[in-house]
Amino acid sequence: MRDALRVFRHLTNYRKLVALHILYTLLSVIFSVFTFAMAIPFLKITFGMQGIPLEKPHFQFTIDSIEQNIGYYLGSFISDHGTMKALLIIVGGLVTMTFFRSMFTYLSMTMLAPIRNGVVRDFRNKLYLKILLLPLAYFSEEKKGDLMTRMSSDIQEIEHSVLSALDALMRSPIQIFVYLSVMFFMSWQLTLFALVLLPLSGYFIGLLGRSLRRTSREAQNRFGSIMSVVEETLGGMRIIKAFVAEKRIEDYFVRQNEEYTRVMNRIYRRRYLASPMTEFLGVVTVGFIIWYGGVLILGEGGQITGEIFIAYIMIFSQIIPPAKSFTTAQYNISKGLASADRVNAVLDTVNPITSAPGAIAAQDFHEAIEYKDVQFEYGEEPVIRGVTFTIRKGETVALVGPSGSGKTTLADLLPRFYDVTGGRVTIDGADIRTLKLDHLRGLMGNVNQEPILFNDTIANNIAFGVVTATREEIVAAARVANAHEFIMQFEQGYDTNIGDRGLKLSGGQRQRLSIARAVLKNPPILILDEATSSLDTESERLVQEALENLMKERTSLVIAHRLSTVRNADKILVLQEGVIVEEGTHDQLMEQNGLYQKLYNMQTFNGS
Repeated sequence: MRDALRVFRHLTNYRKLVALHILYTLLSVIFSVFTFAMAIPFLKITFGMQGIPLEKPHFQFTIDSIEQNIGYYLGSFISDHGTMKALLIIVGGLVTMTFFRSMFTYLSMTMLAPIRNGVVRDFRNKLYLKILLLPLAYFSEEKKGDLMTRMSSDIQEIEHSVLSALDALMRSPIQIFVYLSVMFFMSWQLTLFALVLLPLSGYFIGLLGRSLRRTSREAQNRFGSIMSVVEETLGGMRIIKAFVAEKRIEDYFVRQNEEYTRVMNRIYRRRYLASPMTEFLGVVTVGFIIWYGGVLILGEGGQITGEIFIAYIMIFSQIIPPAKSFTTAQYNISKGLASADRVNAVLDTVNPITSAPGAIAAQDFHEAIEYKDVQFEYGEEPVIRGVTFTIRKGETVALVGPSGSGKTTLADLLPRFYDVTGGRVTIDGADIRTLKLDHLRGLMGNVNQEPILFNDTIANNIAFGVVTATREEIVAAARVANAHEFIMQFEQGYDTNIGDRGLKLSGGQRQRLSIARAVLKNPPILILDEATSSLDTESERLVQEALENLMKERTSLVIAHRLSTVRNADKILVLQEGVIVEEGTHDQLMEQNGLYQKLYNMQTFNGS
């Protein structure tokens, strides 16, 4: 129930529409009651069940008084104009009442459309924003395909299952309340009898609904696994084909899909059981009420009359559809809440990397970056072990070492992609955890080993994150990054769309665009994750030249795999298993005859 309330809490943003929906629903139900109430006096007079009252009865708010007054006016009309004209009046009244009932029903439904679509929009916005704000560590543990499923399929399931039940959840209680009130007014004995039977029906329906929710959660989890397989297949198609692994991947996908199909079959069997079970229980309830009504009519004292019982059954029959809708809505909600659980699991994820209360604004960088006894663990596995060093303003410091030594992790701690588990990182003496997160990252520019570009134009990729950039500034940044010439070779120049992840460009071109993006941002601190490691000789020369232009008069932290690219660094830190084992300039490290010299000689030998 708590999960359902979390979904329906979004309705507070649409109070006016909800109020109008309830009002129109109430009016449609009232006109529906009037339609059936008109039949009582007509049945009595037309079929000779009672004579026409000769004098106008005194009005009291009782079923007998209302019958007698309607009977008096209708009987007088029949006496003066005949039964056929009275029948026309009754039919006209029924048509009029039905028109107003239908009109208000339509108006109530039109209020639901913006509510349903608005709540789905709000859910998507909240989930997307949450994904943007979550730390990188979250995405290393979660499958992208599963997250995409939560954004698409799960939210769509909430719309189809939970929000589609909104009408039943709001309309059905109103209908049931109004009809029950009228039924109490007509015969409290029959109505109490009905109220004993209806909860029993609801209990059996609830058992099935709880089972459906569990199965639906399993189905959504399996669908997330399927989407993860698809996402991995699309991303690794080159390797799949190179290793002739199509059959293996196909078999794995088929197994996952078969499991999902099996679970969905169970879900549909339960869903299809809802309607016939509700209908059967409704007929059983009606059967008992007809029996008990017969007892009241035929028993001693005749506690209700035949025509009242007929009208009562007509009104009670109107409770069955909303009751059925209400129970069907419960089934749908049970299925949809499994998706809501998965969406809420992301929304409820605590983001440990946020701006602390009272965080300091950091507009510029003046003196130095310091790593002080920094430690970091992935889970319980230590990655960085007590690292201490300083990067002064204007210096270029390079991190080198074998794969897995912690170079990228150490660099990722600076923009707080991860937070240290021990020690601290400071900028100008202030712990970076005390700085506003957006200000901290605003001081930095990143150029990664794998260029990260978006399916957009060249201009928009260069200006990414700099909303005020002019075309002149974009072109100037591209010139600094040695990108202007190849950009102008495209027919549309800077307005050329580069495709998914920039796949229309070569590796060197993509890297120069990412450098141009960093140039345009013009940050005082640069983090470079070996931007030339995967390029050919000509592209590497152009990119290296662009990097040198970018690094002028800036403070740079460089992750280097090719040691030849950092020979001119002010300081080189050699890492091994999360510890700095050597430190100095290129010449100093070569003289130490240690790990750096060994790595450098190996690369030089391989290069020759």
